[in-house]
Amino acid sequence: MKRRTFIKTTSASSLACTIPPVFSQFDYPDYSTDELMGKEVIDLFGDGINLRKEAYESFVEMKKAAYSDGFDIKMVSSYRDFYHQATIWERKYLRFTDDDGMEPLPAIDKIIEYSTIPGTSRHHWGTDIDIIDGYPKVSGDVLVPEKFEKGGPFENFKLWLDENSEKFGFYLVYTNESKRRGFKYEPWHYSYAPISIPMLTAYRKLNILRLLQKEEFLGSEHFTTGFIRTYIQDNILDINPTLL
Repeated sequence: MKRRTFIKTTSASSLACTIPPVFSQFDYPDYSTDELMGKEVIDLFGDGINLRKEAYESFVEMKKAAYSDGFDIKMVSSYRDFYHQATIWERKYLRFTDDDGMEPLPAIDKIIEYSTIPGTSRHHWGTDIDIIDGYPKVSGDVLVPEKFEKGGPFENFKLWLDENSEKFGFYLVYTNESKRRGFKYEPWHYSYAPISIPMLTAYRKLNILRLLQKEEFLGSEHFTTGFIRTYIQDNILDINPTLL
């Protein structure tokens, strides 16, 4: 993502995410700010699965269906709290700035190709999963798009997910739509819509800039009002429209 020219005098109060949701069929309970930012302890279910109860139950049903069709769904990542995400962020920030000699702003742009700012990750909610097929023997990083494409080890698994995941409430988040901005295509990242849609609706009401200004993880001092505004629009809201 190329950095735009930003006007730093923009009012911070205007940064709440206000685009209305597409769906209204789900319940919209209250979620605390800490819960939405991954700072609150929540009930998680499933050894090595770590999802909210309803999402866990649907995941188990999807896993059973996939197994019957010859796939072994393996969880690579699910719930991550704020502090885990901060560790990932700071590790990448140091690698790009110290090891690779990048300036802070280009380093941040590089990080947000795939990794979220702590406090803004969908993985904070206990609804989102990164998954692969456990049967193929794969070397190196398993979460790269090429491995889910034609000729890749997860090609058939991705075709199965395209056909079946939504039956269980799981929707691809970061699609390969050519005009979509923000995070790059992630064919492994699915979200349990019945919970994540209302959570995103609640998240839009937060003043993200003001909340992030209180944090002190590496690189956060370089966040401008304009950067956060663009990040919200591109990285948080420019997703599969079904999940808005």
